[in-house]
Amino acid sequence: SNSVMDILALEAKNVNGAEPEKKAAPRPKPKPPKKAKRIVYFEVEIVDLKTKEKLLLLDKVEPTATILDIKSLFHKSYPKWYPARQSLRLDAKAKSLRDEDILQTLPVGTTASFYFSDLGPQVTWGTVFLTECAGPLIIYLMFYFRLPFIYPPKYDFTSSKHWVVHLACMCHSFHYIKRILETLFVHRISHGTMPLRNIFKVNYGQQQVNTGLYIFLFCQVGNFSIHIALRNLKSAGSKTKKIPYPTKNPFTWIFWLVSCPNYTYELGSWIGFTVMTQCVPVAFFTLVAFIQMTVWAKGKHRSYLKEFRDYPTLRSSILPFIL
Repeated sequence: SNSVMDILALEAKNVNGAEPEKKAAPRPKPKPPKKAKRIVYFEVEIVDLKTKEKLLLLDKVEPTATILDIKSLFHKSYPKWYPARQSLRLDAKAKSLRDEDILQTLPVGTTASFYFSDLGPQVTWGTVFLTECAGPLIIYLMFYFRLPFIYPPKYDFTSSKHWVVHLACMCHSFHYIKRILETLFVHRISHGTMPLRNIFKVNYGQQQVNTGLYIFLFCQVGNFSIHIALRNLKSAGSKTKKIPYPTKNPFTWIFWLVSCPNYTYELGSWIGFTVMTQCVPVAFFTLVAFIQMTVWAKGKHRSYLKEFRDYPTLRSSILPFIL
């Protein structure tokens, strides 16, 4: 019976001091190894932007490759075009791709075509900043120490008697030396390089040059038109004075507003020239010329008012509604 068996099992436990063995639990089956994901490689074609000639075909480029990686691979085939000198773009008229752009995130298929253009020799932005600071420092010191090829021989390497000259030199030198040290040890420059040719036009934007040139040419034509109108105002040998009025030439229509538009156009020419060159001496000359032409224009305007009772009252001397 069950009770007898239970008693015998209990006695066996007491005798042996251990419980009867239990069956071992079944081991879990090992999971099958994960299948490796299939990597889809890209085929990259690099084409010359100008000639449309195929320069290089890169096979099995990883999808996680960056534009900088592709530039490095291209550099191996064309050593003269190091990565900083390369510009890669998806379309001939598109912007250059950034070095950190990843291939698989670009709007391309597994066969990608890039247009290559040469940016020319590059210099680091640190070099650019150092050049901008060292130039003014060296030029100032050349004049301060009165080098022989700048001043007459009797002034060679002589010093000024005025203390303010030495003070100005110390302040000027301190400023640019400080900027040089900051460039070397303080500033963190995020941009890598820029074309070497740009170092000579850092302060001259193309739009600025074009705008200044257009103003200069426009005012030169206007100034010439006014001179022709004034010449035709009286016949040869005649001393009779007349009030100048606008003609069919649009450049003379400014006569409705000023008495001396020749000076107005002259001033505009020099303003355009100043904008184009961004030169401080030219700006100073323009200011001095404006002051002198204003004196002449005011004198001419007063003369017109005295001689002609019906002289147009809307006209100013040189600047419409202002002066």
